[in-house]
Amino acid sequence: MGQPSTEVKPYLKKEKWSKRKITRLGVIYFFLLLLASFTIIPFLWTISISLKGDGDPIFSMPPQFIPEHWTLNNFIEVWNTVPIPTYLRNSVLLTIFGVSLPLITSALAAFPLARMKFKGRQFLFILIISTMMIPSEVTMIPMYLVINELNLMGTFAGVIVPGALSPFGIFLLRQAFLNIPKEIEESAIIDGANVWQIFWRILLPMVKPMLGTLCILFFISEWNSFLWPLLILQDESMHPLTVGLYKLQGTFVTNTRLIAAGAMIALIPVIAVFIALQRSFIDAAFSSSIKG
Repeated sequence: MGQPSTEVKPYLKKEKWSKRKITRLGVIYFFLLLLASFTIIPFLWTISISLKGDGDPIFSMPPQFIPEHWTLNNFIEVWNTVPIPTYLRNSVLLTIFGVSLPLITSALAAFPLARMKFKGRQFLFILIISTMMIPSEVTMIPMYLVINELNLMGTFAGVIVPGALSPFGIFLLRQAFLNIPKEIEESAIIDGANVWQIFWRILLPMVKPMLGTLCILFFISEWNSFLWPLLILQDESMHPLTVGLYKLQGTFVTNTRLIAAGAMIALIPVIAVFIALQRSFIDAAFSSSIKG
């Protein structure tokens, strides 16, 4: 029993500390740190500006990330000047429906495309996927005219309805359903389960990581949505937070500190949702990488 270990251990030690491997890892970590820096520096700079007092420079060279005069007055002033609670309420309402509806419709559409056999299934799937290649700017005007004909202008429904069906969500969930072994479904049929029970009780819980990933992606998309709510909602009391922040920029023209504070207020829910669902996001990415 001891002989194999004396042969394997030197081999592993040589691979672990080989010069070629150390160089390769060094290059990989260098580019990862470089990429992370490009991503995180603007975020840290926004936090720094939002906490700076009037005496701290904003655009100095080299940049000053640590404020000398820490203050929360920027957040307090934004909160007292702009109706942030109203904008937050509208954003939460739009996001709840903007996330739940495409999740439901994507799951209901992906299940038969992945697990059922019917005529025209492949053509229908290609047709749905092909809509992903059309830029949203191309469909914006026809969609605006349709919403106007449906008398949904100036309503939350006019913002929510166009996003209720997501080809991207259908594609990802179809792939997740395809990765489930056929034997599980066959066992459920032998036990007497019907189609709805197979979908709701057996297969849908098995794609929870992908549902969590889609939840994060839909949340970020809906929370940061700007142009479409601006076109549909004319009443200022119905504006979401993103449109409200746009007005904040017009109100305080050169006060970058207040604009940064408003951006941080809008960013807090996104960070909270990502932290809450990050496990599902990692699981979905890991399972996808394993299954190719």
